[in-house]
Amino acid sequence: MSSVPELVVVAVAAVWGVAAGALLPRAAHRFSVPSGEPWRKLCPGGHPLRGWLGRARCARCGEQEGAHGPGGGALAVVTGLVCALLAAATGTRPELAVWLLLAPVGVLLAVVDLRVRRLPDPLTLPFAGVALALLGPAALLPEHAGQWTTALLGALALGAGYFVLFLISPGSMGFGDVKLALGAGAVLGWYGWPTVMLGTFAGFLLGALYGGALVVARRAGRKTAIPFGPFLVTGAYLGVLAGAYAA
Repeated sequence: MSSVPELVVVAVAAVWGVAAGALLPRAAHRFSVPSGEPWRKLCPGGHPLRGWLGRARCARCGEQEGAHGPGGGALAVVTGLVCALLAAATGTRPELAVWLLLAPVGVLLAVVDLRVRRLPDPLTLPFAGVALALLGPAALLPEHAGQWTTALLGALALGAGYFVLFLISPGSMGFGDVKLALGAGAVLGWYGWPTVMLGTFAGFLLGALYGGALVVARRAGRKTAIPFGPFLVTGAYLGVLAGAYAA
């Protein structure tokens, strides 16, 4: 990629990602609750939490005592890098706007699952619905490189596949993963079935490598459950990057 407009798009995408990532800590903290709870309503000091965007801080507790949740710097860097890579691979095609809007949500889902091994319902199913809703108009614009029909079929196929895995082994595959697979299948399906297979394989491979590394380090056993959401999300990002670059 060497043209000035495309380089500008990458720069703008990176700035967007950094700004969006910096706003994620409060949402990550509020969604990081045990299963059965909708979201966190109180800070560690017992004060009501308000709003969803910004630093995970409680003004009533003070700057030091009120700090809770993940840091905004790391989330800003990760989200900015993801958005820049998506822009570099997609270029100026209309689906880039969809990827940039969904990327921060994917990062948020991965962080929450890493913290509490849970994928919150208010994020998983809307992620799939928004992905399909936004890709529909993108398919009507010139120079798009995907198909909305395969995005829909990809969502149904990957969701069904994960549902079967959940039925076979509910201890190793959570139902939140099934719901997140709908959104992952939608974004992967936009670029066709090879992209769906690539992104799915990448997610399972990364999860297996992580689990194997924990076993070797004696930090987990062979039957220890690990949060799979981060690997599902990462596999989807890698698949979209490959699909966009090849399109």
